[in-house]
Amino acid sequence: MRKLVYYIGVSLDGYIAGPNAEFDFYPLSDQMTAWVNERYPETVPTHIQKYVGLEGAPNRVFDTVVMGRGTYEAAGASVTSPYSHLRQYVVSGTSTIDDPTVRVEAGDPIELVRRLKDEDTGMDIYLCGGGRLAASLLPEIDEIILKSYPVVAGTGIPVFSGQFRPTLFTTSRRESFDNGAQIAWLTKA
Repeated sequence: MRKLVYYIGVSLDGYIAGPNAEFDFYPLSDQMTAWVNERYPETVPTHIQKYVGLEGAPNRVFDTVVMGRGTYEAAGASVTSPYSHLRQYVVSGTSTIDDPTVRVEAGDPIELVRRLKDEDTGMDIYLCGGGRLAASLLPEIDEIILKSYPVVAGTGIPVFSGQFRPTLFTTSRRESFDNGAQIAWLTKA
């Protein structure tokens, strides 16, 4: 069965982005970028892949992406299909998207994810964000790949923004990088 994986970067105080969707405050390093790009090339938006040597790279882990409207707009910037190398679902009750490769899902995101998980074939499903969508999908999240950066944002978009619902995850692996960041793989306990 396919898994829903929340692959996300986070500050020490639990924010995935600043109050205006900024994420350029994360301290990056060539070492970490190369490591991540080798293992998760499909998490790089299609229009950026050519600039970082990933154009045409095969998907290694994910073949489908689910994201909220705010994440879609931030990821796409000036393009309508930010992850054209993946099947794209935008969970949003507002308007349509003028691109046939991006499906807008106005219904229950839990039902969408269950439908995707039940497909006979396919790779895992990349939950790209945002915090409200992640909170609503918490019962369906099988794994979190958490890129934790050594920076305090102060305010912004939380990694989960929803109702109080303690959910235990177990760390199965951790990698550290020269910029002080760590990646942890957490599976639902």
